[in-house]
Amino acid sequence: MFYKKIFYYFKEALSEKLCDDIIQIAMDDKPDVAVTGLKIRNDEDAKNLLQKRDSYITWLNEEWIYKEIRPYVHRANKLAGWNFDIVDSEPCQFTIYNEGQYYGWHTDSSGWYYEKEKQNGLIRKLSVTVSLSDPEDYEGGLLEFDTRIHDEPDSKHYIVPCKQILPKGSICVFPSFTHHRVSPVTKGKRLSLVQWNLGPEWR
Repeated sequence: MFYKKIFYYFKEALSEKLCDDIIQIAMDDKPDVAVTGLKIRNDEDAKNLLQKRDSYITWLNEEWIYKEIRPYVHRANKLAGWNFDIVDSEPCQFTIYNEGQYYGWHTDSSGWYYEKEKQNGLIRKLSVTVSLSDPEDYEGGLLEFDTRIHDEPDSKHYIVPCKQILPKGSICVFPSFTHHRVSPVTKGKRLSLVQWNLGPEWR
């Protein structure tokens, strides 16, 4: 379902068993500290990273996961009216947010004007978040969107929480240039799967 022209969501799209299978595969791979593209060379780099993001991740490239998610991406792309040219996708990122962890405001594409972040000449166009935790397992950790078009979102007046995907197995699809964040987890552990879908540069 389309929500305020910001994101498209599918409630409880993936089965609980499928979510648990994804979690099992990811945990077997031993998630590590997320680095957000930043090369950690010293304590200052580590400090800067924590100001932006604090979580654990591992990468998943199982084809069966793509096959489960891909139809929802194409369906949202059409029903939301974005109609982006999607031709490929990046590996999925499994993410763990423990108590106190978060991901600050960011976009999944490089800057508002869709620059860089190219994969073989392609750029990120649609981002996907899949909830893998039961909502009773944690507090806080909300996926939130800032609807304004500038680089420093700060006013709560413009913040739109995505509470629609709290149920386990729910999926949220949104344009990769949209400012979003994961607010700090205040209790428990939040598990999610993120995936980026690619297309040619904007014309």
